[in-house]
Amino acid sequence: MKILITGGAGFVGTHLSRRFLEAGHEVAAVDRAPGGAIAHPLYSYTSADTTSKGPWQELVAGADAVVNLAGASIFRRWNEAYKRAIYESRVKTTRNAASALSRGAVLLSTSAAGYYGFRGDEALSEDAAPGSDFLALVCVAWEREALAARERGARVVISRFGVVLGKGGGALDQMAKTFRLGIGGPLGSGRQWFSWIHIEDLFRAAQLCLENPDVSGPVNFMAPNPVRNRDMARALGRVLGRPAVLPAPGLAVRLLLGEFGDALLHGQRGIPAKLASLGFEFLHPEIEGAMREVLRP
Repeated sequence: MKILITGGAGFVGTHLSRRFLEAGHEVAAVDRAPGGAIAHPLYSYTSADTTSKGPWQELVAGADAVVNLAGASIFRRWNEAYKRAIYESRVKTTRNAASALSRGAVLLSTSAAGYYGFRGDEALSEDAAPGSDFLALVCVAWEREALAARERGARVVISRFGVVLGKGGGALDQMAKTFRLGIGGPLGSGRQWFSWIHIEDLFRAAQLCLENPDVSGPVNFMAPNPVRNRDMARALGRVLGRPAVLPAPGLAVRLLLGEFGDALLHGQRGIPAKLASLGFEFLHPEIEGAMREVLRP
């Protein structure tokens, strides 16, 4: 299979590229970064701004499957200019990719648990309605552009990611730095839900969705056991042998991170109902075991 990965130079994109190559696929990656970090005869890399139309779309047209990961990181304080970058990097890239797909191709397009908005303790499977906050509205627009590829005869799967846990990057790498200093703990009340997935389970779920012609529409790429933020903090403290008793007050989180702080203080309780219906078995269903695998020397 010829697979194109947009956002291919990022944390998730690099891991998926390597794993798809190991599985025998031909992989092309495109990203803004100046060069790819993988040396393999079946791998190619193109540097391009995917929010604009251009020659990179020829790679889309020639692919059997497109894994659409492109998007500016949300993990920083937002201002209006950066919110626009979050939105446009996702929506414009997806529009450009969808418009270039060949009939019969598969588009596996990323979305996020943030699609569901702030819903407290409600268990959120794929048929739950979207929220109305900024990230939810971004996800709705992002998914709408992906689903438009159906008009070109493509099969579209929307992968709604929980927080991805893996070696060498991502949110866990940043959290672990704080805990190793002995100043880690829950955010705010700690009662908010934390939906997550180990990066190897993410790859296996992506592989399933690409290879199974009966899979389409939204799929929660989230482990079956979401945890409250305070329980996530305790698990990380145990894994690192560090205390996890210093909460970050909600007011301080909001002052430091603004609107993004609100997203961290709410969270979502996502449930991978569609993966369960497909018989998918997680290698890392519990967060402490997943963290131990990621953080082991």
